[in-house]
Amino acid sequence: MLITKRAFLTLSCAAIAATNPGLALAQEWQPRRPIDFVIMAGPGGGADQIARFIQSVAEKMDLSRRPLVPNNKGGGSGAEALLHVSAASDPDHTILVTLNSFFTTPLRQDNLGIDIQTFTPIAMMGVDPFVLWVHAKSGITTVDQFVEKARAMNGEFVMGGTGTGQEDSIVIAFLSGAYDLKIKYIPYDGGGAVARDLAGQQVMATVNNPAEAKGFYEAGDFVPLLAFSDERLMAFPDVPTIRELGHDFSYYNQRAVVGAPGMSEEAAEYYRSVFTKIYESEDWQGYLASESLSPLWMNADEQRAYWAKEVESHRALLAALDS
Repeated sequence: MLITKRAFLTLSCAAIAATNPGLALAQEWQPRRPIDFVIMAGPGGGADQIARFIQSVAEKMDLSRRPLVPNNKGGGSGAEALLHVSAASDPDHTILVTLNSFFTTPLRQDNLGIDIQTFTPIAMMGVDPFVLWVHAKSGITTVDQFVEKARAMNGEFVMGGTGTGQEDSIVIAFLSGAYDLKIKYIPYDGGGAVARDLAGQQVMATVNNPAEAKGFYEAGDFVPLLAFSDERLMAFPDVPTIRELGHDFSYYNQRAVVGAPGMSEEAAEYYRSVFTKIYESEDWQGYLASESLSPLWMNADEQRAYWAKEVESHRALLAALDS
């Protein structure tokens, strides 16, 4: 996936209202109660960290007269969150922080009856790369050593990841196929739990996003071996990408916010205005840099097109995973 950094113009509120009727509507509509800020993963993972950081920026900048209230619903690889939001009794006060299980879970669980195109595009806040991590006490410091160890264990090498048939398992499945490895995979509700179990050496490796592993890496507990990004990450300049090692693959987790199906256009424009301000803020731009995310802003139409493209891409990835 090629990530293009987009320049984003900063306009005054008066100019925006004069040239964009949708944002003028946003100035008229205001939330009347606390906003259900649903996170489709458990506490401590990348989506949870991002949601709570966004909440803090919204409060700091006094962007909403009613608070964003984080609500973790990570069960069923995000199915719990999708069902909760799709059945929201008050769509105008229900928004969802997504990751790629927004695409994969409806594909794998057709019985949910979830059509993601019925959700309301709000904001694409960036995309998050994946990194292969091992514990420092493993003695593994290179990809070759990782491959040698995993092959020697012949199916007993244990890796943890978020969910089944979603982001982490897709990346691990590609890694296994690329290096002819037999990996025992343990699913978790969120990346925070995955990272904690690698720190406790309950699993032998993970593909956590950088933000999820950052504290353990800085403490000297984790060693990064491989980045599943198009280019080397600034935070880990000595870590090769899987492309450098001859495999045509990269994979990123979307960090986006969507509204419930049935959300009014007035409410949608209100949230788009709020999240535009958050995206443009020094706090969010600093977060992108410090946590190794890539900026990728999109308007509502671009988001819907992106959803359609990613559904087809993940349909193919899941088919390969199941084959």
